[in-house]
Amino acid sequence: MNVEETLADEKLFAPLFRPLDSWWPWRTVLRATFGLPLDAAQRKLFADCTGRVTPPDHPARELWCVVGRRGGKSRVAALIATYLAAFKDYSSVLAHGEQGVVMLIASDRNQARVLFGYVSALFSTPMLEPLVVKRWTDALFLQGGVSIEVATASFRSTRGFTVLGAVLDEVAYWRGTDETSANEDAEVLAALRPAMATVPGALLVGISSPYAKRGVLWSAYDKHYAKDGDDSLVWRAPSLTMNPTLDPAVVEQALAEDEPRARAEYLAEFRTDVEAFVSLEVVRACILPSRAELPPMRSVHYRAFTDPSGGSADSWTLAIGHKERERLVVDCIRERRAPFVPTEVAAEYAALCKAYHVTEVTGDRYAGEWPREAFKAHGVRYVPSERTKSELYQSLLPVLNGRSIDLPDEPRLTAQLVGLERYSSRGGRDTIDHRRGSHDDLANAVAGVAFLCSEKRGGLELDRGDYFVRSEGDEIVFTAHSGREIARATEQTVNQVEAWVRGQFRK
Repeated sequence: MNVEETLADEKLFAPLFRPLDSWWPWRTVLRATFGLPLDAAQRKLFADCTGRVTPPDHPARELWCVVGRRGGKSRVAALIATYLAAFKDYSSVLAHGEQGVVMLIASDRNQARVLFGYVSALFSTPMLEPLVVKRWTDALFLQGGVSIEVATASFRSTRGFTVLGAVLDEVAYWRGTDETSANEDAEVLAALRPAMATVPGALLVGISSPYAKRGVLWSAYDKHYAKDGDDSLVWRAPSLTMNPTLDPAVVEQALAEDEPRARAEYLAEFRTDVEAFVSLEVVRACILPSRAELPPMRSVHYRAFTDPSGGSADSWTLAIGHKERERLVVDCIRERRAPFVPTEVAAEYAALCKAYHVTEVTGDRYAGEWPREAFKAHGVRYVPSERTKSELYQSLLPVLNGRSIDLPDEPRLTAQLVGLERYSSRGGRDTIDHRRGSHDDLANAVAGVAFLCSEKRGGLELDRGDYFVRSEGDEIVFTAHSGREIARATEQTVNQVEAWVRGQFRK
């Protein structure tokens, strides 16, 4: 049976896809994907949704569905996964004892299990139930050495398998999902494609409502959309086109409330108001490989920035850095991930600041009074930042692009920096922040300390014990506890001048 026949068969899947005539757009997708002939109405829909003139006459190697929410894409993807597992013969491909896998991959296992639930229901039909040898909560094992399994969006969990097919669910929202990789979607594809290379007819299916113009979904659209004869088929359609039963009032209300987001989620348009803050290549150029933390040095002027948290959800982070001629150096970053006791973290961070001769730490002004009191109890002054988080990121961007900052080799920091997004409002004002569901606590601390190290301002900087050191304009000023000025230095001569000042106190 071909794939569309399984959908129309009353003994197979037709009872699960009622009313059947509402699924005719998806039946067109199925026929085009597997190289089946199209009638006149289907050819018109095909042209409208793919930008192609000529329908394919052979099965596609990859199918990318850029379809709005509630468009039915998950149920059809489950049907394709079921068809690949149950209606194809892999006896000539799989060696004795070898397991062939159809993978259902999402950003996390819970989301992938939604797709798996549809697959499990399809295998509960009387004709397919006898094929199931074993059922797990996230896997079905079938006769013939074939299984359908849930996997997470990680290149580590997708390697080492013979992959008969794969469904990538909501792939536009994968980027950096594990907070240690800045481009996890591309890494998963790099692991999957070789695993499918030796399987004739293996099919990669990527489904998602669109998001920003980046990531593997956008790359597939940009490279393969409207390309006649291409083995990768890209299908882009609004929710109402693919699901005629959807109430248009739902779409209209969403457009009225937030048009840019609704145009992506229901009209299947890639967002133009969201851009990547910085590229992975730029961040990597600022990282010193294998460098984690630098020890404190007495002759260096350090600054500290912290992003406090109450201990139940976000991390509490701290970054310490200094300026070295024209370069900024992030010497140390720390992160305590929730849950934790805030007073304990304050004590730990205050001790770390003192180890770097820092008696003043700057932090988020929206955290309230408790960070001020928590640090004060350990002899460190907490100063609310005069800049918003978005402003700190804006000041960090030219530093990153100019490769004038040295960052520690910390994968979570890299992923958070690359995961930042720039949102353009209708008034033209840019906001830089993390995507919903992700984090930027380390990135915020690093942006804050970079700003502190690069700014020119007066005020108490360091207490050296015998004397104070502060910046004033372009000069470094050394003063006694009485307030008497001892010496002045430039950033280029500060080490020599401070050595002379220490010598005066030793005398």
